[in-house]
Amino acid sequence: MALTNQARRQVEQKASAVLSAEFPHLRPAYRQIFVALLATTAEGWRLFLREDSGRAGADAFLVGPNGVSAIVVSEAPPDETTAQALLRHAEARCAGIHGPHGQVLARSAVNLVLIRPGGNSAPVSNDGLFRSLTAENLPKLFQRDAVHLNRRQVDSIAEQAAKRLAGYAELRVRPPERTPEQVGLLDVADLEEDHLAAAQESSFESWMTFLHPHQQAVVTRNYNGPARISGPAGTGKTVVALHRLRYLARRSTGPLLFTTFVRSLPLVHRTTFRRLAPELADRVEFTHLHAWVRGFLERRGTGVNVDRGQVDTAFSKAWQAHRASLESVEPIAVYWQNEIDRVIKGKGLTTFDDYVKASRTGRGIGLTAGQKKLVWRLYETYQRNLAEKRLHDYNDIIDLALAELRREPLSEPYSAVVVDEVQDITLNGLRMLSTLAGDNLLLVGDGQQQVYPGGWRLSDAGIPIQGRGEVLRVNYRNRAEVLSFAQRFDAKNRVDDLDGAAGVALRDVESANPGGTTRSWRGSEKELAEALTDAIRELPVPVGNAALIVFQHNELKQCKAVLNKAKIPYQDLEFYDGEPNGKLKVGTVHRAKGVDFQAVLAVHFAQSAVDNDEDLQGRQHLVAATRARDHLWWGVVEAQTSGGVRP
Repeated sequence: MALTNQARRQVEQKASAVLSAEFPHLRPAYRQIFVALLATTAEGWRLFLREDSGRAGADAFLVGPNGVSAIVVSEAPPDETTAQALLRHAEARCAGIHGPHGQVLARSAVNLVLIRPGGNSAPVSNDGLFRSLTAENLPKLFQRDAVHLNRRQVDSIAEQAAKRLAGYAELRVRPPERTPEQVGLLDVADLEEDHLAAAQESSFESWMTFLHPHQQAVVTRNYNGPARISGPAGTGKTVVALHRLRYLARRSTGPLLFTTFVRSLPLVHRTTFRRLAPELADRVEFTHLHAWVRGFLERRGTGVNVDRGQVDTAFSKAWQAHRASLESVEPIAVYWQNEIDRVIKGKGLTTFDDYVKASRTGRGIGLTAGQKKLVWRLYETYQRNLAEKRLHDYNDIIDLALAELRREPLSEPYSAVVVDEVQDITLNGLRMLSTLAGDNLLLVGDGQQQVYPGGWRLSDAGIPIQGRGEVLRVNYRNRAEVLSFAQRFDAKNRVDDLDGAAGVALRDVESANPGGTTRSWRGSEKELAEALTDAIRELPVPVGNAALIVFQHNELKQCKAVLNKAKIPYQDLEFYDGEPNGKLKVGTVHRAKGVDFQAVLAVHFAQSAVDNDEDLQGRQHLVAATRARDHLWWGVVEAQTSGGVRP
């Protein structure tokens, strides 16, 4: 039974008192670790501490739901010879113990764990001999993996171990006793844990609408103005937004709009909302931002000509004309295309003086005024090329819609406008949405999941959200092993709440979902086909609940060729609408944003070129990894050199 926060504090106090009495000479940094280990015994774990610090062997043995761990607490990791000796000692002490089904416990079932005091998270080379943790991430030791032992099995193994662990003393603390009034009542924490477990055991489609009881207050709060929901991946922002949409629809009579920058995402969320509130489905319009804008302009009689191929050609011609002056600063053309799209036009800058003064947060390369002058000339040539062909890019139609809304607002305003993945919308797009929705605006996003370059604050768009902001802090989506893998990525770990105040990064979230599995692979392009095919066929979940995610469009074709050769049925994420169909979902990270899957296979081609944003690749990797709930396979295709695969 999980302890409440208050009960856990009481248990830790008891554990500290026991250690002070039994081991009075422990250093404070080490005592902190052993207090955390001893506190787990109140929840059914069994702990054995070495009585004589001068004797060889592990400092402690911990038996729990994930097996037997031999614990070594040390500031310096053991060398290979010492680690081998510690592992042999642990295996010898546990030899002959019978496991949960009567079989002798395998030697490999005893895990050697190194715990380092403090927060030193520098990587430790261990050749697979031991697991390395710090005092700060010690809770990872207590997260259950895919195979569990129940209380009876833990006690059986511990009783056998006690007979073999001469020189080790078993220490235990008991949970606080409940008051007479509590007897027979259900603990709130137990109810919440059961609620989460029941949601995970249901169909994956029903999981997509799971709302944790802690999130209900956000759904029903009266904001009285524009509001914002932020928080790291997996904290349930979109689910909260959909439940709030249902809440608002039941309390209003006008139309409602759910929109986002991601073209394929509204299809998925429309299906999810229909499961959640079928009686209200016709009240809510689900569409991506540029589709809504084009429809709006058409209804207003404003013609636009958006042809992505011709727009790219217009930029390519401009780049060729100015390449010689900018190539020494950054040779990749897409960097400068993004500079125009996300900074100059995305922020609504109309003069060179505005551009000189403008913030370029997240663009990676600092530009002098002289270099900005060169960029401005590139922009002017691009604009002339568009005008000659009477073309519009996506920024142009946003500008037209903003001007039209300011000239004449909607005759029937929306009762609510919900904007998901707001961090990827341009600043001018935010201004347009604010003009469209007024006070009936709910913005949902996470700056750490921004997969397009550029940055802004909501206040830059004139959207006041003071006192109407929510930051979600508990990850309910990703199982612990998947979350731990995703937390490795260097993805702008200092984040704000989309308006300048301190936010919460993925590495700082609370985990509520134990278990999960991850696999890593690294190899050449020639080896990818076999590795990827095997990974798909060995998925621990139905293939229809899994997705294959890449990071560049040109990589998609290569992975699809692998699937075609292996005769694995798949569906493009671009056309996925959230309905189950038994096919593997396939697409770029841009198409996967905002969608959950039971399993994800991510393929990163190490030589792929991306925009020179300081954190862009890390954020894209974080987004891909956190799409998975239960299982993550991470493949890296090594960069090629003239001599073969780079070592």
